[in-house]
Amino acid sequence: MNKKIKIVADSKIPMLKGVLEPLADIEYLPPEEINFDSVKNADALIIRTRTKCNSKLLDGTGVKFIATATIGFDHIDTSYCDSRNIKWKNAPGCNSLSVMQYFASALLTLASRKKLNLSDLTIGIVGVGNVGRKIERLTKSFGMKVLLNDPPRERKEGKEKFVSLENLMVSSDIISFHVPLIKEGLDKTYHLADDSFFAKLRETKIIFNTSRGEVVKSASVKNAIRSNIVSAAVLDVWENEPEIDLELLNLVDIATPHIAGYSTDGKANGTAMCVREVSSFFNLGMDKNWYPSIIPEPENSRIIEVNCSGKTDHEILREIILVSYNIEKDDHNLRESVKTFEKQRNEYPVRREFPYYQIKLDDGNSSIKNTLIELGFNLI
Repeated sequence: MNKKIKIVADSKIPMLKGVLEPLADIEYLPPEEINFDSVKNADALIIRTRTKCNSKLLDGTGVKFIATATIGFDHIDTSYCDSRNIKWKNAPGCNSLSVMQYFASALLTLASRKKLNLSDLTIGIVGVGNVGRKIERLTKSFGMKVLLNDPPRERKEGKEKFVSLENLMVSSDIISFHVPLIKEGLDKTYHLADDSFFAKLRETKIIFNTSRGEVVKSASVKNAIRSNIVSAAVLDVWENEPEIDLELLNLVDIATPHIAGYSTDGKANGTAMCVREVSSFFNLGMDKNWYPSIIPEPENSRIIEVNCSGKTDHEILREIILVSYNIEKDDHNLRESVKTFEKQRNEYPVRREFPYYQIKLDDGNSSIKNTLIELGFNLI
């Protein structure tokens, strides 16, 4: 009988326990306990961003495969892994709908506070991958003009769909970052928004960052807000997480603890992708379409009823989207207890994405119905 492979998994990854046990010896550890001693005899790791997979962790171990239940993989030293023939897989797109939901809630909340007419505004999307494409779809459904910047895609696809970063900076009212963290090279994104970036902005802008904290330099955005170069900011990610800049926290309009992608559906997708990849690499024989059989239900009702009489499409959208996810709760929780940044992430409540919800409209027109369907809601 073949010896079972050994897997070390982050204990905070949901819907994983009990899945691989019949096929592997699996140990669940909190991320702070995933170290050389705990992984030296492991064949595989299933992790999140808090585990840094580098020579310090992996040198002299038996690790052959790493699966991260996240879109990003800047916590994996890919060059080191490649040099040691350690294969790795991330989970691209797993939580892109979650980030779209977060962005929608943030944008509509900000628009209400600032009395913004979204259909009069232009948004510049920096990074048009799985998430950026959904933000494009979302904001177009709000009637916004959209500019796209993605140099790697532009080199492959041509200039027709894209604008330069400089053009986007000048022409956009809102600038939103959806890029991976790249620390050097042609497509470097580390401190992409620095002093030089903000100095080039001719008019006041609104800034969103849901990508990586290091994409926006903290000191630079603080100065830009104080100088009214940036009139509003929404930050989900921060430099030096979880030890975030309290001064910056107090300056931004909406602040959350790196949870934009933390919908329960997004987590289920990430877990499923990890399980499938581990099974494929080690020939464990699991269903290649495996998915968690039970996904937790939220506290709020699955059916959202709205009386549309006398309301604009944006008002109806805001009402429905904020029932699905009200970002102000996460903003409040972070400001009230910034020292529990990690605890808020690890104990994040159930949040389901748009396709989970069934919408019942009273006196809804065809325009709002089409928009809701476009965003993934189900009409009943």
